[in-house]
Parts: sequence; C-alpha cells; structure tokens
Amino acid sequence: MISGNCVEILRAFDIEPAFPEVNALQLAIRKQSLPLILKAEEMGYSSDNCAYVKADAGFTFGEGAPGVGKIPKPSLIVCNFVGCNVYIKWFEHCAEFLNVPLTMLDVPFVRGDRPTDGDVRYVVAQLKKLISDCEKLTGKKFDIDRLREICRLSAKAEDGWQRCKDLCKNTPAPMDAYFDAINLMGPINVLRGTQDAVDFFDVAVKEYEGLVKDKKGPIPQEKFRMVVEGPPPYPFYRQFRDLFASWGAVAVQSTYSTVGGIWEFGFRHDPKNPLESIAQQMLMENLCNRSLLDRYKQIRRYVEDWKADALVIHSVKSCRLFSAGQGDMRDYFANELGVPTLLVESDLEDPRYYAQAMMKNRIDAFFESLEHRRLMRRA
Repeated sequence: MISGNCVEILRAFDIEPAFPEVNALQLAIRKQSLPLILKAEEMGYSSDNCAYVKADAGFTFGEGAPGVGKIPKPSLIVCNFVGCNVYIKWFEHCAEFLNVPLTMLDVPFVRGDRPTDGDVRYVVAQLKKLISDCEKLTGKKFDIDRLREICRLSAKAEDGWQRCKDLCKNTPAPMDAYFDAINLMGPINVLRGTQDAVDFFDVAVKEYEGLVKDKKGPIPQEKFRMVVEGPPPYPFYRQFRDLFASWGAVAVQSTYSTVGGIWEFGFRHDPKNPLESIAQQMLMENLCNRSLLDRYKQIRRYVEDWKADALVIHSVKSCRLFSAGQGDMRDYFANELGVPTLLVESDLEDPRYYAQAMMKNRIDAFFESLEHRRLMRRA
C-alpha cells in the first residue's frame, strides 16, 4: 500500500511492513517480471489486468524469482483503497491464497476541494479498528506517545523531501525530479517514520544544496526542463531515461513521485493530531485519491513554479488510474495553456508493450520541435 499509506500505525507496533507494489517494480527493473506475469496469466489473470498485480501474483503465489527468493508469509495484510480499486482485489487475493487475515481500509474519494469532516472521522474510525487488530496480533498495548514520535520523524523526512523538490527550481536542477525522485520514493514511502529516513534526507539535501552552489546537475548540460506525468517503464528504466538525457532534458517535477504523498506543498504528519493527520494524508495529500481537475492544478503549478518548458505524459497500458483521461490532459495543456506536451505509451511492468525504436522516434521528434521553436524565438 504505497498510495496514502498508514505505515506509521504499523511501526507503532513494531510491525515490519512489506510492500507488494514496491516488490513488483523491483522485479520489473531487474528484468524478471515477464515470466511471473505469464505465470499469473496461466492462473487466470487477464492480459488487461494491472501488470503490477500479475507480477506480484506470479512471484508470491509461485516459486518467487531466481536469486531473489520469496517474501516471508505475512502475519497480517492491510489494504487501503486510495483511488485505485485494483488494490482491493489484489490484497483480497493475497489474503485468500496465503490464508492470512485482512484488514481493509475504505478511504472515500475526495469529491470537492477538501475532504469533509465526516470523511476524516470515517477514516479515523477505521484506523482505530486497525489499531485494535494490531493489538490483538502483537499482544502490545497501543502507545499514542510512540505514534506521536513516529509522526514527528515522518514530518522531518517530509521536510527533507520538500527541500529536495524545491531545489529543482534552480537552473540547472540538482537532480532529475522524475527518475531520481523515484529513487527518493523508497525512503519517503517505505522508511517513513524512522530515523533512517530522516538521516537519508539530511544527506540528500546537503548533497543537492552543494550541487546547486556549484551549478551542477544530473547531466552535463540542462537544455530543457520538463514535468513528467505517469509511472516509468520499469523494465526499460535506464533506456527510457537516456532518451531524454540525450536531448539535455531534465525533469524538474513529476506527478508519479507524489503517489505516496504531496509533501512539497506543505502537508506534514502532525504529532499533536496523529490519527487525524494520517487520515488526511490518506484522503487528500496524495496524487491518486483526487479528481483529474485537481491533478491538472498540480501539474500546472509544477509547470509554472518550476519553470518547465514542456509536459511529458507516459501513459501505461495496464494502469487505468493513470491512463484514464490522459488524452484530455494532453489536449488541455497543449491547446488551452499552450504548454508543449508529449504523450507516449508503454507499460510500467510488462516489457511486451515497450518499443524502443518507436519511443525514440516520438521523443526525438518532440524535442526537435522544441529546439526549432526556441531557435525561431531567437531569430
């Protein structure tokens, strides 16, 4: 459960979390996903099902992956439905196949500008039920002061995340806020609530501040600044990055890096109101549980505040959560706002839907047009 997760509560009981979504993307980036996807399809999963689910199902219900082994059988499965109903069936299948108890958290979709007070109370009530389940599982009494300390550590790591993202407003940006920010998603989502996460971001901030001072970025010369929407094609992660780097294109912001939390706009876990702040983060302070219009506002703010030259949309075949509406998104930014916008398609997990030559042609043509436009403005 990456999107809007409540890992702070699990940490309060010394429960070590494992993340099937992270496991799936790691299988893809190691180029081990396809045999597991095929195994899941042999089990009955459709070719149109989320490839994350299929890779994890083939791994978890099968024999694992070569050289990786298997994730230990969990004592408890916790699922939070935050904007993606695939989570529900994914974790129900895990619970059934592994014969493990399941706690399901129903997080209402945000219908307006903010969650209602009733929405917050509804989620808090479910968090209290999760706390009760954890007490029964571990035999430990819930300690609100322990949770406050964990939330304090979360907030400090979130400060570091925001600082890293803010530094990308500089030219050149000290990191690629899509590809490098995806690496930072590990500590902010998987280690959040620990001193390790705080220490990691202290080091990262110091390093990026040094790069800003020295006017250095992730590539030799930053020629184009872009905002990226959508997950990357993990089986071809390096190749995909190189297609942009060859044009001197650096992502200064990205939406996918905010599926776990939109920390750069100021939200923090609140030690004074831990359950309410956890509920708010699950409801609103993440990319996936909000309307497309809210996502438009987020992207527009990125383009304007981070001074981007273009928007790149990577539409993935097996993720309806991201791909639905992206054609309209492209038209809105390109035609209504005049932001040069490129839409490319493949998949985040399944290598069968990635074509390197076609991807290169699309990206090259787009940046050639950007370069021509820039030359014409100078003429």
